[in-house]
Amino acid sequence: MNREPELLSVVAPMYEEEDTVDPFTERVASALGHLNYELILVNDGSKDGTRDAMARAAERDPRVKVVSLARNFGHQPALTAGLEHARGDVIVMLDGDLQDPPEVIPQMLAKWRDGIDVVYAVREQRLGETAFKRVTAKGFYRTFRRLTGLNLAVESGDFRLMDRRALDALLAMPERNRFLRGMTVWIGFSQIAVPFVRQERHAGVTKYPLRKMLRFSFDAITSFSSRPLQWATFLGFFFSIVAFLAIPLTVVARYANIFERGVPTTIIIVLLLGGIQLITLGIIGEYIGRIYEEVKHRPLYVVGERINVEEPSP
Repeated sequence: MNREPELLSVVAPMYEEEDTVDPFTERVASALGHLNYELILVNDGSKDGTRDAMARAAERDPRVKVVSLARNFGHQPALTAGLEHARGDVIVMLDGDLQDPPEVIPQMLAKWRDGIDVVYAVREQRLGETAFKRVTAKGFYRTFRRLTGLNLAVESGDFRLMDRRALDALLAMPERNRFLRGMTVWIGFSQIAVPFVRQERHAGVTKYPLRKMLRFSFDAITSFSSRPLQWATFLGFFFSIVAFLAIPLTVVARYANIFERGVPTTIIIVLLLGGIQLITLGIIGEYIGRIYEEVKHRPLYVVGERINVEEPSP
């Protein structure tokens, strides 16, 4: 199969990346050469000059489209906003901090020309990142695969190319707690990996500290698996069985005069069981909270301004 895209859409969310806008747009233009493309930059409620830098880029080049959200809604909603505004028959999504090099896009496009519907980039190296982040990232991917049964490649991210058919299937999924890299695996279609070296940030600092990474990881797992709820059930059964088995032992010990009233022991047991109960309630609460967010049916994001781009058709 040998096919050519009529229009290639490149989608990149940005949050406070004022110094990266111009280098990013220049490298995209250089990487895509003669291809007919549109570059959709999503301003996720930045408080610096990111919006103005995007507007200047759109004024210089009509292929640059700007979608500015009314506030900071987060990376995944911002990325979704860009995907919903994309008009191309082939769509590439990547981070706008230049850690995902635009020069990889032609390699991904070559796989699409061969008939592959989803091409995802896999990091061979992660330059400029700590050993702690690399180790925890690998641990997350392995845990996610084990709990969900989805074959999400280790070291894959949101940097991926999708055929229009695959994107339409992805956008038909309405949930609010979005883990897009997992959702693209869930929809199926033919998929293949392209290796690349993840670069250091061009400017600024990471917008994902440890606290946000932990939240993102938990959201990802609970969005695709009910296994944590099963763990809570197993814990309840386990300690119930332990308590039941301890009853005859306590009776025997009492009448054999080997029973000692140990207040510290009692306190430890109460604290242990109380902690387990609170953890279990917390897990259940997380799932109930997700149900609450879904049933409100609020929009995933609100657009404050559009430049060079029209509102997507419903």
